[in-house]
Amino acid sequence: MQDRPNVVEWLEPGLRRVLAPNPSPMTHWGTNSYIIGEGNVALIDPGPSDAGHLQALLDALGPGERISHILVTHSHVDHSPLARPLAEITGAPILAFGDSRAGRSAVMLDLAARGLTGGGEGVDTAFAPDEVLKDGQEVAGNGWSLNAIWTPGHFGNHICFQWDDIVFSGDHLMGWAPSLVSPPDGDLTAFMASTQRLVDLAPRVCLPGHGAPVVAPAERAIWLLAHRKGRETSILQALASGGPQDITTLTRAIYVDIPEAMHPMAARNLFAHLIDLHQRGLVSAKPELSLTADFTLTENDCNG
Repeated sequence: MQDRPNVVEWLEPGLRRVLAPNPSPMTHWGTNSYIIGEGNVALIDPGPSDAGHLQALLDALGPGERISHILVTHSHVDHSPLARPLAEITGAPILAFGDSRAGRSAVMLDLAARGLTGGGEGVDTAFAPDEVLKDGQEVAGNGWSLNAIWTPGHFGNHICFQWDDIVFSGDHLMGWAPSLVSPPDGDLTAFMASTQRLVDLAPRVCLPGHGAPVVAPAERAIWLLAHRKGRETSILQALASGGPQDITTLTRAIYVDIPEAMHPMAARNLFAHLIDLHQRGLVSAKPELSLTADFTLTENDCNG
């Protein structure tokens, strides 16, 4: 798989990819935009606001072809902003699970209401689909059919799309890096459940929003689940070694193998774990669940 931006690459019959020119530590070599079918085609993840990439997507169409559906896995700024300009040019509707607040759990809604903002890749706050997709809904066109699979975790409105034995996995399942889970947009409890759902689907390959195809997706998903469980164990062990600890203290104790400049991002990931542990009754937060709380093991957990 090539990493040249704005060049059409045929991955297999009926499937093209055009890479957006937005490489970064968060996006690997850039955002993958996928075109499914021939004639009247579907486009998954138009990508960031970039005039050159917009033109490249239009140029990727053959004679007589048109984009009939614009599908968005989630509304981070590296995936969704180009959807509206593309829709205005092509007349195609934008389909997604909802706007950037859709799909949040009750605890994430509460944290957001109390002022917690997202961190990481940046949210496309203006995003609004023309059609809201439901979990399990089929989207069909000329010679192609996609099944929407709601996979919250990386983002509340995150959807994967299944096409035969292929799953377009957005940012939920990637081969080059674990998915970022940063509350209130990211939800680790939901992420674990969604990852297990992908294991159960058993696709032949996953085509992610960034990076190369994941050719052994079940193995990768199982590794991601184990990786998160390992991080959870580290947190519980750190809390067992002392009294109340805040996120800064825990981050320094647990993330000893990364540069200190990356600690703010690591702290968001750690907070996602602490929210999950708090919801499961394994960790207590004082005075309330927040980024500035002091965390301890619950009494029952301390007593085994």
